[in-house]
Amino acid sequence: MPAVSIELDGARVLVTGASGGIGNAIARALHERGASLAITGRRVDALEALRAELGDRVEVLQADLASRGELAALPGRAGDVDVLVANAALPASGNLDTFSGEEIDRALDINLRAPMKLTRELLPRMRERGSGHLVFVSSMSGKVAQGGASVYSATKFGMRGFAFALRDELHGSGVGVTTVFPGFIRDAGMFADSGVKLPAGVGTRSPRQVANAVVRGIERNRGEIDVAPFSFRFGGWLFGGAPELVTRLTRAGGAAKVAQGLAEGQRDKR
Repeated sequence: MPAVSIELDGARVLVTGASGGIGNAIARALHERGASLAITGRRVDALEALRAELGDRVEVLQADLASRGELAALPGRAGDVDVLVANAALPASGNLDTFSGEEIDRALDINLRAPMKLTRELLPRMRERGSGHLVFVSSMSGKVAQGGASVYSATKFGMRGFAFALRDELHGSGVGVTTVFPGFIRDAGMFADSGVKLPAGVGTRSPRQVANAVVRGIERNRGEIDVAPFSFRFGGWLFGGAPELVTRLTRAGGAAKVAQGLAEGQRDKR
């Protein structure tokens, strides 16, 4: 794909999930580049606190992306958007038989359906202008699947497939597509909030590193960016050709215990 250059200084950026710690970090990094932000999430107090911190060029748009009506209204409220950063997600951790049908629907709605619908509504104006960028914050669980994360991985694998195919569809249009794959993120976000302790030697990354990856993806039109230690990135590559091998290795490394801890720590966020 030819290089797609987006100047963030002065660009209008819609960031979903901005009321969470990683969304906060992404919003800060984009604002530092001079972007004008439309930040959305369910917790208006957190969004207002972020707006107060950043100052000008920030508009708060409270929305629950699981609500079909609120999702449908959001593109119109956001206005003429140059960049979409689809960051909002539910943890959806746990074995499949611990989920209700409603919880599965909610995970699919927020993690996968909302990014697709927002893209569908915002893309026509980007194509008319011949410029724009779409960023999807996935997860390393969208490259490596393991027990205890079947619902979550389904949404994140789906996001990867959607974004990769969309990038090809938009070849030559001037609209870029980037997918960011965080591993375990410390200090803020789903993993940090769960309080789970990782096995010795398992590395983490910071919210700021995720934010930097988002900025880099937009400015350089990178297709995919992993935000994780080398062992995780290598595992993501190997899983494509030898999934059973990677599964055995992660199981031996204590993945089941981590998955159980995540399910327990995130149960109330489904």
